[in-house]
Amino acid sequence: MLVNAKEMLDKALASHYAVPQFNINNLEWTKSILLACEETKSPVILGVSEGAGKYMTGFETVSAMVKAMDKSLGITVPVALHLDHGSYDGCYSCIKAGFTSIMFDGSHFNIEENVEKTKELVAAAHKAGLSIEAEVGSIGGEEDGVVGMGECADPAECKKIADLGIDFLAAGIGNIHGVYPPDWKGLSFDTLTAIKEQIGEKMPLVLHGGSGIPKEMIQKAISLGVAKINVNTELQLVFAAATRKYIEAGSDQKSKGFDPRKLLKPGADAIIEECKAKIELFGCANKA
Repeated sequence: MLVNAKEMLDKALASHYAVPQFNINNLEWTKSILLACEETKSPVILGVSEGAGKYMTGFETVSAMVKAMDKSLGITVPVALHLDHGSYDGCYSCIKAGFTSIMFDGSHFNIEENVEKTKELVAAAHKAGLSIEAEVGSIGGEEDGVVGMGECADPAECKKIADLGIDFLAAGIGNIHGVYPPDWKGLSFDTLTAIKEQIGEKMPLVLHGGSGIPKEMIQKAISLGVAKINVNTELQLVFAAATRKYIEAGSDQKSKGFDPRKLLKPGADAIIEECKAKIELFGCANKA
């Protein structure tokens, strides 16, 4: 059984660790993540962007695959299926498709429209038993063609969104999607502290763009109230590197090494190891 993410994040916040959101892109991604989390006994949130959902032929396909795989692999840890950076219409599609959690990204609207739409979606999500994440302040980098500059959120606006009854809040603190550039200034902990003072101790914060942030910054962010950290790019990078190594070694030309079950295995195994490293860093092993 999949669960919504509220309870796992409330526990993480209270005990000062973070639950990973690992984004999924296909069957191999999903399987590797679930196996890594089961081995380490870590709760997990499977993130699905609208682009990835479309690639996998729709949210209903994704939902059916994840639910069947969770059962067939005998997964015992809590698993939430979560829409990442969802549009207004995308949120309703995922509620209908059987997701257990959604994120509404209204950060590109003015604060009044963000509040209005978030308030409506909070009611719809909670009526259906889903948890809901909202966003204030654009996350930098590129996500499905949407480019943000990495703004720092306004703490007062964060309070307006947090007070709507959301379950966890994504707030821009200088973090970006994708690979961090050499001149990146780092996370703004002053902003994070100010946001936390406004939204209160019981609201879990979400750190998007978790790939490539230095270990010390990750641990400090967790100590200041971050209870969910999103990882996607690093899984893509290790998958690509392992696949490249396999092909450059000529392994695809030996003993039916071109069979996709063999061709994709090094990359899938690399995802498992990267997930386990992140679980150790986030402190969520044995927290299921």
